[in-house]
Amino acid sequence: MIGRVGCCLVVLGLGSVAGLGQRLPLNVRPDHYSLSIAPDLAAKSFRGSERLDVTLAQPSAAITLNAIELKIESVKAGGQTGTVSYDPAKEQATFTFPGVLPAGAATLEVEYTGLLNDKLRGFYLSKTKARNYAVTQFESTDARRAFPSFDEPAMKATFDVSLTVDAGDTAISNTNIVSDVPAGAGKHTLTFARTPKMSTYLVAFLVGDFACSKGSADGVPIRVCSTPDKIKLTTFALAAAEHFLTYYDNYFGVKYPMPKLDLIGIPDFEAGAMENFGAITYRETELLVDDKDGAVQEKKRVSSVVAHEMAHQWFGDMVTMQWWDNLWLNEGFATWMENKAAGEWHPEWHFPQDVASELDETLNYDAARTTRTIRAKAETPGQIQEMFDGISYGKAGAVIGMVESFLGAEVFRQGVHNYLAAHLYGNATAEDFWNAQTANSKQPVDKIMASFIDQPGVPLLTFGEMKDGVYPVTQRRFFVGGGDGAKVGTWTLPVCVKTSGAPHCELLNPNTTTLRVGAGGAFFYANALDKGYYRTAYAPGQLKAITAAAESGLTIPERIGLLGDRWALTLSGQAPVGEYLDLALAIKNDTNPEVLNSALGSIGLIRNKIATPEDAAKLDAVVRAEFGPVWAKYAKAEKSKDFERQQIRSELFHSLGLADDPGVLNEAHAITVELLSGKKVEDEDLVDVAVALSASVGNEEFYNRMLVVSQKAEDPGLQSEALETLAQFKDPALATRTLEYAVSGQVRNQDSWVLIAIELSRSATRELAWNWVKGHWDQVKAQLTTASGGNLISATGTFCSVEKRDEVKEFFASHPVEASERSLAKAVDSINDCVRLRGTQEGNLKEWLAAHGQ
Repeated sequence: MIGRVGCCLVVLGLGSVAGLGQRLPLNVRPDHYSLSIAPDLAAKSFRGSERLDVTLAQPSAAITLNAIELKIESVKAGGQTGTVSYDPAKEQATFTFPGVLPAGAATLEVEYTGLLNDKLRGFYLSKTKARNYAVTQFESTDARRAFPSFDEPAMKATFDVSLTVDAGDTAISNTNIVSDVPAGAGKHTLTFARTPKMSTYLVAFLVGDFACSKGSADGVPIRVCSTPDKIKLTTFALAAAEHFLTYYDNYFGVKYPMPKLDLIGIPDFEAGAMENFGAITYRETELLVDDKDGAVQEKKRVSSVVAHEMAHQWFGDMVTMQWWDNLWLNEGFATWMENKAAGEWHPEWHFPQDVASELDETLNYDAARTTRTIRAKAETPGQIQEMFDGISYGKAGAVIGMVESFLGAEVFRQGVHNYLAAHLYGNATAEDFWNAQTANSKQPVDKIMASFIDQPGVPLLTFGEMKDGVYPVTQRRFFVGGGDGAKVGTWTLPVCVKTSGAPHCELLNPNTTTLRVGAGGAFFYANALDKGYYRTAYAPGQLKAITAAAESGLTIPERIGLLGDRWALTLSGQAPVGEYLDLALAIKNDTNPEVLNSALGSIGLIRNKIATPEDAAKLDAVVRAEFGPVWAKYAKAEKSKDFERQQIRSELFHSLGLADDPGVLNEAHAITVELLSGKKVEDEDLVDVAVALSASVGNEEFYNRMLVVSQKAEDPGLQSEALETLAQFKDPALATRTLEYAVSGQVRNQDSWVLIAIELSRSATRELAWNWVKGHWDQVKAQLTTASGGNLISATGTFCSVEKRDEVKEFFASHPVEASERSLAKAVDSINDCVRLRGTQEGNLKEWLAAHGQ
């Protein structure tokens, strides 16, 4: 599954009732499910009939499995009729029979009913203006809301699914349809082929009116499906899926095992996408894009998400983690693989640069005081849901990328193949994965990965001056909020060094105090290719040499990594903010948009987190003076579709607009007027940024127009962008109107939290939004879904005062949001870090501004 938050990759959760000991007993295991389900879309309910073949390890009169929000009407086994008792806190039901069932095979026959809920989990209702759909989302612990089940990843079984639906509807499930017969009273029953052994969370069924584009790859039929009105937006994802299936067949050395592959866009969907075996489901914005006229950034996003979920068909579906504490085996691998596969398909889109930027974000996320180990305790549904975070995705993916870089791509690939081949259709642990890599490579991958999987945080490598080709090096844990410098690290990690000679890799262990690089001259950079999961600090002379040679001596990912390291040291108080600003201005003419974005983004954070209002105005003047001439080189629109030039123009235009550059703001207004007049905008590169800048100072008429686009646009991407633009208006009346609209029931609950979170994150609306949330909490809470509670709490981490920190803590102490304990702790961390940062760096910023004539 891939999550969706403001930047990327994360699903946090609002899980179920907390409590320990929710694991099922091991005396009964499932072998096969036969599910017959009849949804009533008008009544928002469904009826289920289940035959469940199980094996009992010893005689028993009782069988306990998972069930929640289901009404079980009858259960039979071995000619006996059982009774049902429920334990809602554990999300379990126990079937008790008059006599003891013997050890060995038994079949449970269960009749039950359930509700099609509006919480985007289990078997739920999705709506369009035309009709209702019934769809599923079972990861992580919600199959139990659709059928009584042994709802744990290691409890694999095979599945037969049949769905009885209205005569005009169709259905999609994991496998292909093997029969379609009338079922009387305007109904028909579709029966699907038996699945291979799989976990319950990977089962899927969808009912409604779907239109599909069709293709194939390596003999496998592939469809991309949507609601009928969006069929024209499915062709790009179809081409992506065709390419990736062939790519993965070759990469893994194991053929895709299912009889078909469907990718389905769903109007209401919590996460970004979900890797159901053979029937992958998506939020519409992550799947549907105009193949001809869609923006490159939208196509990049769709290609990455398609690549991520398809990687799961092997790594996660075919071979599944033993338990949720090793969720990283699924999500970390797919996060790493998505960029590898998408980059192979479209190398001109420069995915390695995105990887470097994502690594920088992940390192800062993991360097907070509140973080966790990659492999962490997860027993209750709430704890499991909180595992879907930046650690399981970003950190795990980065560590996997570091190991691949150290071993070499082909050696690593062979290790992946060996791991999959050894556990086909079974379950595996972290040790299984790294032992396969260790055995294949003859390198200590087990020690490397164990040191990152089982301890939290980020290493900081500090290098002294070279003597006789040897650099002194120390490692300790790095905290982005500063302090705790005495905590010595215990990592075993590969360090690949770039010198004026050939790159050199060496394995550092906790006792290593020197790094030998040989005769490499004065130049020394300690993270070649930017693949290492660590921060670096250098002696002054080394840093000066690196900075002087950055443009010619470092690759683009390395330059992004250098900027990231220097900014992280600034945040921690180990380097003055003025020193970072000097570096940022030194690379203002860099021709790579991601490098420029890294520098400009940090300048924006300096404005928001460190500067007083007076100093912010002075910093804006510096930005206008330094980057205005750079913009002048790019100001003229060109017909060329140079993607990187488009990105640079957008980055500079946006940053200068935020710095109140009058020329840029006037142009943004002109572009927006042109757009709203219905004309084709000539400067297409700047449309999105121009609208966002204009919205910030926009009036009610402009707001109303954006509202109509958010409601009427056929393209999901345009609709989503227009909706989020509503949260960009600074006018208090319009900002309040957006908050009220978010909880009005007119916004899908997958999106309502986003509007509130945006306003909480923006300095111009933060105070208003926070007071409104506190005053309308019942309405806000009613909109929260499985993931959005934690995401909403995270947005409060943008405050920067002790007073607001205490308000946030006190409010959520009395208004708890389940499965969001870590989100609240990280938000409090973020506020504390901002307070400390302002106290540490405000004086230095004033000095730097004065030295630059401000």
